[in-house]
Amino acid sequence: MTPPSAPGAAPDQSIALVAALVFTAALAAALALIAGGLVRRLVAHLEGPIGQTPSFGKTPVRLVRAVTFVVAITALIFPALALAGITLPVSLDGRALGQWVAQTALRIGVILLVALTASRLVSALISRAVAEMSPGVASSPSALERHKRADTIGRTLTRFLSAIVWSAALLMMLRAIDVDITPVLTGAGILGLAVGFGAQTLVKDIISGFFVILEDQVRVGDVAVVNGTSGTVEQIHLRTLVLRDLEGTVHVFPNGAITTLANRSKDFAYAVIDVGIDYDDDIDAAIASVQATAQGLQADPVFAPHLLDTLEVMGVDSLGASSVGLRFRIKTAPLSQWMVARELRRRIKKAFDAEGIRIPVQQMAVTLRSQAPMPLAGPRDTTGSPERH
Repeated sequence: MTPPSAPGAAPDQSIALVAALVFTAALAAALALIAGGLVRRLVAHLEGPIGQTPSFGKTPVRLVRAVTFVVAITALIFPALALAGITLPVSLDGRALGQWVAQTALRIGVILLVALTASRLVSALISRAVAEMSPGVASSPSALERHKRADTIGRTLTRFLSAIVWSAALLMMLRAIDVDITPVLTGAGILGLAVGFGAQTLVKDIISGFFVILEDQVRVGDVAVVNGTSGTVEQIHLRTLVLRDLEGTVHVFPNGAITTLANRSKDFAYAVIDVGIDYDDDIDAAIASVQATAQGLQADPVFAPHLLDTLEVMGVDSLGASSVGLRFRIKTAPLSQWMVARELRRRIKKAFDAEGIRIPVQQMAVTLRSQAPMPLAGPRDTTGSPERH
């Protein structure tokens, strides 16, 4: 027969249970705060001045705190209940649980911490590289474009490497809890093989597009010639490049299919002017007239910002049937070469008209010659036999 329990036993047991839970939660929270502080210092040391934004390091710190709190609660709750003299209605071997926490859970925690550290280290290194590749962002539009390109590449690399790190960490954690990962690896290998055979063109396009962006071969807004098609670049993706020609037609090129790419507006350009003069005109006078016209264009406040250098005289370029060809060029800002060339041609024509320098027009001379009439032939003998006398 079971002896009756004392009236004050139940309240004492409840107080002991609450005290054990409070003590365990407080100790676990303290351990979580300590672990979070260590991770915050580690992240700050790795990222330096780059990670000064308030939310930049919150994710890893919160994750470490949560994992530490759960592991500490799991490891301490049963010893705390045992010290409080509370027996659970379910049978649970405290030693086995402690051994699991000391081995498997600790191993999982270490894997998470290493993966987190590696991920943040990769992010910090890429962020530093982006900052070094694009100094003086606000100094010029070109610097801003370089910063945008570097930032895009940095984000892509960060996501790719982080996916690799966390995938490896997940496989290691599954291995730590005695889950056979051989089928997972086999399935991943088969899937990769199938994707490799079925998406060779897609992979080629993505790799080519990555190097197009990385090497800054062309940017949005540039005028380019892709595989013989000229137009303005409207969009650049990892897989395709979108071009719009002068008539408004949109051309989409897979990056892996681009064999030739000519950028007509990278950094600077040249406006090339070809002028033909008559053989009777003075070549030096014509060159001096063109130089004076170019100087007047440089003095114009409307066109001066588009000119990067003075006119370059390339000399006599051709000796045609009816004209002497002169070639000039002038360095301009990107995308300004056509506007400058049109205005310079207009001014050269007016200057030549004012100075009496003729631009020859191709002419055709037609000569008519008269010929003497051919003698008429005599009557033919239609008898078919010669006359006999």
